[in-house]
Amino acid sequence: MSPNLSKSRFVAGWQCHKLLWLKVHEPLAEELQVDVVLQDRFDQGVQVGTLARGLFPGGVLIDLPHDDPWRVEATRKAIDDGVPAVFEATFIEDRVYASIDVLERTADGFTLIEVKSSSKVKDDHIPDAAIQTWVARKAGIEVRRVELMHLNTDFRHPDIGDLFQRTDITAEVEAFQPRIPLMVEEQLAVLAGPEPHVRVATHCWMTDRECPFWDRCFPRDEHHVWRLYKAQTNQKWALVLEGYTRVVDLPSSHKLTPTQKRQRRALECGQLIVEPELREELRAFDGRLGFLDFETISRAVPVWPDVGPWRQVVVQFSYHEQQADGTFTHRAYLAEGPGDPREELALKLLDATANAEKIVMYSHFERTRIKELAVWLPHLADRLKALEEKLVDLLPVIQNNVYHPRFAGSFSIKQVLNPLVPDLTYNDLTIVDGLVASVEIARLLFVAHLVKDRDQLRQDLLAYCERDTWAMVRLLARLREMAE
Repeated sequence: MSPNLSKSRFVAGWQCHKLLWLKVHEPLAEELQVDVVLQDRFDQGVQVGTLARGLFPGGVLIDLPHDDPWRVEATRKAIDDGVPAVFEATFIEDRVYASIDVLERTADGFTLIEVKSSSKVKDDHIPDAAIQTWVARKAGIEVRRVELMHLNTDFRHPDIGDLFQRTDITAEVEAFQPRIPLMVEEQLAVLAGPEPHVRVATHCWMTDRECPFWDRCFPRDEHHVWRLYKAQTNQKWALVLEGYTRVVDLPSSHKLTPTQKRQRRALECGQLIVEPELREELRAFDGRLGFLDFETISRAVPVWPDVGPWRQVVVQFSYHEQQADGTFTHRAYLAEGPGDPREELALKLLDATANAEKIVMYSHFERTRIKELAVWLPHLADRLKALEEKLVDLLPVIQNNVYHPRFAGSFSIKQVLNPLVPDLTYNDLTIVDGLVASVEIARLLFVAHLVKDRDQLRQDLLAYCERDTWAMVRLLARLREMAE
C-alpha cells in the first residue's frame, strides 16, 4: 500500500503532486529540514493552540502521540461522553488521517475549528479545513459549521480586546467538498507511483510560502526573467509561459520601468551601469553622518504593553558615526532579559545619535520603527520625531541610479554590497540573515536558560547588526567614487 494522506499532505498535493511525493518519499531531504526560523514558527503555533483550548471550558484533549492508534477510539469515547469540545479529535477514513484542533459541540451537531497563528484567513487554510470536514463527516460526525480561529490584529497586550478572532469559512469549505474524492484518489495514486513530472507554473506560488523544492524545478540562472526587478508574480509567470527565459530576451516592445530598463542594459553589456544623476542625489548625504540599523522581534502572542500579535518591536541597534578626522565611532545596543526594552533602547539611541546632522538608513524600516517608538513612548515623542527628521534613505539612491549584473534583480543590502564593495561580505559572520537574528534574539530574551553559549550568541548578534551599518558606510563611499 502507498502511504496514507494527512491534512498537511493533502494541502501539499492540492498545491503540487510533486511536492506531495517528495515530502512523503524524501522526508529527510535537505529542503525539508527544520531550521531555527521554522522551528520558532512551530513553537509559537503550539503556544497559540494551547491558549485557544483555554477558551473552551470542559474540553478534552486527545493527549496521545499522533501515530498512536488509540487516538481514534479516545476521540469516540470523548464524543460519546458528551464533552463540550474535543481537542485534536482524530479520525481515519478512506486512508485519510485528520486531527482536528477543536471539535465544538453545538445544539444541532458540531463546529469544526481550525486554529492558526496567522492574523487572517489564507488560501491554503480552505483545503486544510475542507479535508478535515470531509473525513469527520465520513466518520459520522455532523459538522454544521467550519471556522478558522486566528489571531486578532486589534488585540493589545495585556488585555485590550480578544487575542483570537473566529471567522466563518463554512461556505468556502462546502464549495470545496465536491472536489475532494477525486483529489484523494489522485493523490493516493501519485504516492503509489514514481516521482511525477510537474511543469513549473503558477501553482508553485499558490500559498504564502515558497515551495521548499523551488530550486529543484526552477532554473538557477540569476538573469532569468523571474529576476526582473519588482515585476508582479503574474507578470513573471506570463513571461515564462510565453517562452521568455532571460531578461535580455524580452522584446523592445515590452513595457519596463526605468529600473528594469537599467537592469536589462547592465545585463546586455555585462557591466555596472551608473546614471549621471547619481552625483546630484548624493547631495542629500552631505554633513555629519550617522548610519543606523535596527533588529526586531515579533511574537505571535505579544508580551509587552500595547503590542499586538506579530507586531515588530525594536530590541537592537547598531550606529556608526563619522568624525571630523574621517574615522568612525560605533555604538550598539542589544536588549537583555524578558523585560520591556523599548524605553532603554530609545534613550540610548537618542544619546548616540544626538550629534549627527543626518542619519543614513537602508529602506524605510528604521523610519517606521522610530514612529512606532514615538507612539509607545509619548514622553519621548518629540525627541524621536526630531530623530526621524534626520533620516535619509540610501536604498532609493541605488535603485534609481545603479545596477550591477550580480544584483540579480534585488536591491537588498546583502545583494548589492559585494558587487559594489568587493572586499566586504557577510560570509565571515555566524548569523547572516535577519529572520534568524530575530529568532535568536527572542531566544536570548525569553529562554536564555536554554541557550548553551549565551555570550557567544550575543556577540554574533552584535556583529551581524554592526555589519549592516558598516556596509552602509562603505556603500556610500563607493557611490561617491562612482559619482566622480
